Amino acid sequence: MKNATFRVLVIVSITIFLFQSCSSDDNFDDIEVDPRATTDLIMEWNDLWLEVDRYAYGMRPTSTSRALAYIHLAGYETAVPEMEGYTSNINRLQGLTIDAAQQAGTINLNLALNTCYALVFDHFMVNVSTAVDAQIGTLKSVNEAELSEGLSTSEIENSIAWGTYVANMVIAYSQTDTAAEEQMWDPQPLSYEPPVGEGYWTYSDDPERALFPYWGEVRTFVISPDETTSVAPSIPYSSDPNSDFFEAMHEVYTVSTTAKIEDNEDLWIAEFWSDDVEGLMMSPPGRTISLANQLIDQHDLEYDRALAMLLKLGFSLNDAAVSAWADKYEYMVMRPSVYIKEHIDPNFETNLYRFISWPDPSFPGYPSGHSTFASAAAGIFIDEFGDAMDFTDRTHEGRTEFRGAPRTYSAISTMVEELAFSRLPLGVHMKMDCEEGYRLGYEISDAVLNFNLSN
Repeated sequence: MKNATFRVLVIVSITIFLFQSCSSDDNFDDIEVDPRATTDLIMEWNDLWLEVDRYAYGMRPTSTSRALAYIHLAGYETAVPEMEGYTSNINRLQGLTIDAAQQAGTINLNLALNTCYALVFDHFMVNVSTAVDAQIGTLKSVNEAELSEGLSTSEIENSIAWGTYVANMVIAYSQTDTAAEEQMWDPQPLSYEPPVGEGYWTYSDDPERALFPYWGEVRTFVISPDETTSVAPSIPYSSDPNSDFFEAMHEVYTVSTTAKIEDNEDLWIAEFWSDDVEGLMMSPPGRTISLANQLIDQHDLEYDRALAMLLKLGFSLNDAAVSAWADKYEYMVMRPSVYIKEHIDPNFETNLYRFISWPDPSFPGYPSGHSTFASAAAGIFIDEFGDAMDFTDRTHEGRTEFRGAPRTYSAISTMVEELAFSRLPLGVHMKMDCEEGYRLGYEISDAVLNFNLSN
């Protein structure tokens, strides 16, 4: 793991040096840039983030969601002085400090964004290999050389200094959230043991342990777990074969087993939306960034709208993770594989099992995190792009390790509903887990959409 404290000190030193080299008497006068070029730069960094996310071990899905919120906050704050109709979040987020006067002289927005993204990627995407991490510096350097062509020395220094300053301020703000800072370095704390109770979730394998059991304490940006509607499970636990709980678990068994035996579309859907496996797939929150990039490109979105949409998406995913994890560890609903093996079929395996060494994601089932992230993103996408459209998700195109062939949809809501309930044929969630996550995510995105960026 990286030494976060050392990295921030280095960033601060660079910032001080760069600002000392700039003239404080320069007037603000941005260099003209092609708006589409800025959008392309944002998408390029998003594409790299997806690659880094795939190999960021021990982050998904909660630390990943948090990283996205701060990364896109930094991008937004770097560009907001040039975004007509949008304002900084310094008066909306208590503790965030960014002094617009530090933007000295003329700057190139793309060069500033390039600098900012490199720094926040490197800070927030932890526990990646040196080879993967090096891609961040490589992209920064390549872009910096290209973007610096035709600029004066002071313009280059001013641009790099502004991007560095904003990144540093956002990093400093993130570090005041001590609950998250402690947990991101210890995602499976040995101090946590799940409470014991009939039907309660517990480890299904020794390496599993509980992932992020205290994440409900992490900072939210718009809506906290205390403000969301926490709905208790609708079906009480029972081992009685005539009970609703048994029936719900038997549905998982039937659907997931049939998918495997028949090699049908349900299995395609389950694998297409899985995004569970580190080193093989991006994270579940990361999948929404892939969707965002494709939608930005399809709709030729201007950079200011893209940055505002990505900011809201990051906030929505972060707050979704906090509320969902607070509920998971409150209700402690068991995963299907444990119940099915005990009461239905001792040889049952989920359709995730062939990819990992234990059968389930390492946290309680209710509500489904995948389902929560799906609708938390859907609300943002529908607000920006509308619902009805012809859209083909090519996230996993060309992959052969699992079913990644593109799937086409006529509406965003249809696509994310498929995503939300894909966990049932995968064999890792009951329908009620997915239903509650799907409901909760939309509640959170509705709150984020009321977060006014214009005043």
